[in-house]
Amino acid sequence: MNRPPVLDFVVVGGGIVGLATAHELLQQVPGASVALVEKEDRLAAHQSGHNSGVIHAGVYYEPGSLKARLSHAGLQQTLAFCQKNAVVHQQCGKLILAVTPAEVAPLEVLHARALANGAAVRWLVGPEIQALEPNVVGVAGLLVAATGIVDYVGMCHALARQITLAGGEIKLNTPVQALREGPAHVALDTPQGTLHARQVIVCGGLQADRLLRASGITPDFAIVPFRGDYFRLPATHNQIVKHLIYPVPDPRLPFLGIHLTRLFDGGVSVGPSAMLALSREDYRQHAFDWRDAWAAARYAGTWRLLARYPGAGLRELGCALSQRRYLRAVQRYCPSLTQADLLPCVPGIRAQAVSPSGHLIHDFLLKQTTRMLHVCNAPSPAATAALPIAAEIVTRLLGAQHTPSARAASPLNSSK
Repeated sequence: MNRPPVLDFVVVGGGIVGLATAHELLQQVPGASVALVEKEDRLAAHQSGHNSGVIHAGVYYEPGSLKARLSHAGLQQTLAFCQKNAVVHQQCGKLILAVTPAEVAPLEVLHARALANGAAVRWLVGPEIQALEPNVVGVAGLLVAATGIVDYVGMCHALARQITLAGGEIKLNTPVQALREGPAHVALDTPQGTLHARQVIVCGGLQADRLLRASGITPDFAIVPFRGDYFRLPATHNQIVKHLIYPVPDPRLPFLGIHLTRLFDGGVSVGPSAMLALSREDYRQHAFDWRDAWAAARYAGTWRLLARYPGAGLRELGCALSQRRYLRAVQRYCPSLTQADLLPCVPGIRAQAVSPSGHLIHDFLLKQTTRMLHVCNAPSPAATAALPIAAEIVTRLLGAQHTPSARAASPLNSSK
C-alpha cells in the first residue's frame, strides 16, 4: 500500500493560535503544503469561542515584557485583520475602576505600566467617572481608549478562509492520538489514518500536556483548567455602560476579575469568575469528568497552587456556589444591578499551565524538538496577540537547529 505524501507542515489545534499559525506558515512559506487538524467538528470550539471577546491594549503587563510587546502589536494587527476581512469589532474603550481608596495605589501602578507600554490612557476621578459612566461608581479610574471587542469566532473563520485560499487544508473531526518523530518526518496517528509531516506545530490548548505526552515527551507542568462563569444582562440594560468596566485586579493572579463587557451583538455580559474546573471541555453547569478531575487531584501542583492563594480560592468558590456573592462582586462598581439581571450565559474554561511547585506559569511556554514545536502555554493576551504570536512561533520553527536530544522548554522570547 502506498504511503500518503509527506506534508511540509501540520498544525494541530483549530483555535485562534493554531489558525493564526497555519495562516502565518502560508505567508512565510508560499506554496508549502499545510494541513490543520482539529478534533472537534468546528473551529474555535473551546477557549477561542468561550471568552470575553476583548482586544487588550497592554495595560496589565510589565513594561518591556513579551506580553506587553505582543499585546501592543496584537491590538494593531487584530484591528487591521478585522477591517480587511469584515470581522465584527469595535473600539469601545475600557474603564478600570478603583472602588475604594486602598485600590488607588494598585491602579496607579497600572497607569504607569500603560504609559510605559505606549497605551493611550486617561486618569479619572470620581466626578469624571460619573459624568462618563453614570451607572458605575469609583474613587478613581483609568480610561483605556484603545481597548476593543471582537467576534473571535468570526476571526477564526476568516483565518480559515485565508488558509484554504492559500492552498492549505483544514481537517475537522480529526483527533491526534499519537505523534511519532522520526529522522525525516513526524507521523501523526488519527482515527482517519496516519498523516506525515516534515514539521509539526501543536497548539493544544486545554489538551497541551496530553498532546505533549502523546509525542513521547514527559511534561514538567500540567494544564489545570479554570472555569469562568458568565452571565448576560437583559436587553433593557444594553446601554447600562458605554465602555468595558473592570475592577482593579489582583496582581498576583492572571485573572482580571468579574467585569462588564459590551458584546458585538449589542448586549452586555458579566464575568468571568475563576474556579477550578472538574472537566476540561464540558461547559454544562456542574460538569464533571473522571479523567480530568483525577488528573487535577493527583497533581501535586494543584494542591500547592490552592495553598498558595487560599483567600482568592475561597472568594472564587463563593462566587461559583452563590449567585448572590457573584452579584455583590459586580455591585461594588455597578450598584443598580439585581439578581434578576443575571441571565444564563455559556461559561468558558481556561487552560492554565501550573508547575509542580504550584506556581502559575504566566509566560508563553514552548517545547521543541527537531521536527516538533508544542505551544504548551498561551495565556492571555493570546487571543489579542494571536497574529504576532504566530509570527514568533513560525520564525522559531523555521530557524531552529535542534538535535533530537535537545528537548527544551522555553518562553517564547528566550534566545537559542
